[in-house]
Amino acid sequence: MPGAVSWVEASDPSSARFFQVGEQLTYDISWLYITAGTAVMAISDAGTDGDRPLMKLLTTAQSKPAITKFFPVDNRVESIMDPATLLPEHLVFRRREGKKKEDIEYTFHQKKGTVTAVKGGTSETLEIPPGSQDVISCLYYARSELTLQPGSSLMMNVFHDKKNRKLEARVEEIETLSGP
Repeated sequence: MPGAVSWVEASDPSSARFFQVGEQLTYDISWLYITAGTAVMAISDAGTDGDRPLMKLLTTAQSKPAITKFFPVDNRVESIMDPATLLPEHLVFRRREGKKKEDIEYTFHQKKGTVTAVKGGTSETLEIPPGSQDVISCLYYARSELTLQPGSSLMMNVFHDKKNRKLEARVEEIETLSGP
């Protein structure tokens, strides 16, 4: 089932965002023309940090029972983001694919230009460029900041797997989709 996207702007134009708490997109994952699993992207309230509201961006992927018998997938990625700046503050990636089990945690210190990465019990602080995104927040950042006109593009710094990556999102064309 394709995800239905509702482009909703906040009632306060100064904090207009093209997503909101309560949004949920659900996708079927196919493999060799069979439905192998389901992925869900959802936004919820994550409370506050002092007087600043926070959002939780949650993405999950799970294999269907028939696929789970030979290759189980149960992934969960949670990103805590400041909706005013669209910058991530904390990300937890719980990967369960086949026999591979891996937990990764990133704490972003945007003002210091660093991120603390915890992987395999080892903690490391690394430098990041200003305004760095994580692998989930970058999708919502692009939805808010990219002009939906063919030819427009947006450059982002995305931190993942202990690396800074420069990423470009481009609008190539506009097409209308319909679905259930």
